[in-house]
Amino acid sequence: MTERRRVAITGIGALTPIGITRDALWNGLQAHRSAIRPVTRFDASIYKSQIAAEIDFHPSDFLEERRVRRLDRYGQFTVACGRLAIEDSGLNLAGEDLERVGSTMGSALGGVGFAEEQFAVFLKEGIKNVAVTLATNVFAGAASCNIAIEFGAMGPNSTNAMSCASGTMAVGEGFRQIRDGYADVMICGGVEAPLNQLCYGAFSIIRAMSTRNDAPSRASRPFDRERDGFVMGEGAAILVLEEYQRAKARGAHIYAEVCGYAFCNDAHHMTAPRPDGSQAARAMRGALKDAAVSPHEIQYVNAHGSSTPLNDPTETRAIKSVFGDHAAKLQVSSTKAYYGHALGASGAMEAAICALSIERGWLPPTLNLEDPDDGCDLDYIPATGRTTSVDYVLSNSFGFGGINAALVLQRSA
Repeated sequence: MTERRRVAITGIGALTPIGITRDALWNGLQAHRSAIRPVTRFDASIYKSQIAAEIDFHPSDFLEERRVRRLDRYGQFTVACGRLAIEDSGLNLAGEDLERVGSTMGSALGGVGFAEEQFAVFLKEGIKNVAVTLATNVFAGAASCNIAIEFGAMGPNSTNAMSCASGTMAVGEGFRQIRDGYADVMICGGVEAPLNQLCYGAFSIIRAMSTRNDAPSRASRPFDRERDGFVMGEGAAILVLEEYQRAKARGAHIYAEVCGYAFCNDAHHMTAPRPDGSQAARAMRGALKDAAVSPHEIQYVNAHGSSTPLNDPTETRAIKSVFGDHAAKLQVSSTKAYYGHALGASGAMEAAICALSIERGWLPPTLNLEDPDDGCDLDYIPATGRTTSVDYVLSNSFGFGGINAALVLQRSA
């Protein structure tokens, strides 16, 4: 197709440490409290890092017992969050051409946590006691496939595993499928269930995580001079994207529109960003170009802001490169201090937050930012948030392997 179709966000499902459901997520943001706490899911005492953002999730509140038994935590998060998103959208899928409904999802680790659990069973009890669902739960693609099976979605389907950018990339790829005419509805987002002892330990070993165990709620400190690493989280966010005209025709509530997306790679290092931030900047420029939005039109940036020593100044450098003099006027925040870094789910959570911020006229703060580090000198939104109307926002996600991704969202006219 030569025509670029508009893409509306009509449904938001959220399963996060600060709230389950769209409104609970929003209320959690406005409460200005971090959900980070000592790890309870396993014994973390052997690690230097012993804190995380956990979800008090009871799958039977959302799923039939048969589904609970067949799915691991990764699958349970996916299906529960997908149901919340579809319910919020008001879509009646029974009346849809399901070959025009698809799903794109993202997850850094997929069902690896479940594989870890089952390997322990294997070592202790033998192969006969390993869950028969291991093979169907462990692969990352189970996310978009479970969505397809749950809702009968026979359109474009994929799950990417591009580390901490995967949720953003899933929303971006869903946007492209509708924009370019391959689908009319896309169910897309990110899911992560990494809070198992070895999965968690892998990040502790490389000293990527905060060791501020004595003050968990203050451990994630994006852009702050005292930051010492990210805090792992878990959860999911799923957006329902629709072709704009059909969404309007059915009277759907439109939160915002996705209008631009780009991604690229640093080609530099598996865990460290390219120091000059040039490729992170390139992803932002690409998203702006795709959206046909000039830098001075962006009013808010939801930064990746992982609270790591290397990421935060590099991202700041990249933002300044893209926006030039306008960088001083940008309103910027990272919301990870609320709910930790849920790896592949983070970008989807942040896309949902951006859509709600556009709709509701309030921008969330960067919690725990008390003394911005050298090189981190943008207009960070204060601890109480900021009530203001914005028309264009940019959301960034950067991940291991050097992957960079950015989305542009706009107010729906």
